[in-house]
Amino acid sequence: MRCYVYRSPRKADAYVYLGARDDFDVLPEPLRQAMQPFSFVLELELSADRKLARADASEVLAHLAARGFHLQLPPAR
Repeated sequence: MRCYVYRSPRKADAYVYLGARDDFDVLPEPLRQAMQPFSFVLELELSADRKLARADASEVLAHLAARGFHLQLPPAR
């Protein structure tokens, strides 16, 4: 599955994965308001066996299929 990753300059180390490029309408309004403006980071082909730095690819794929986005927050300290 092709996905698109965006970061928020307002939330350090927070990223949003979208199933469709620039489809911010799938985000809940409070999340969109808290994180915008979004900066495009990368486009990638995602599969369950792909390694991601701070997320489980299977979980990201499940979220993209179910709701159209995945939110990656920084790890808890």
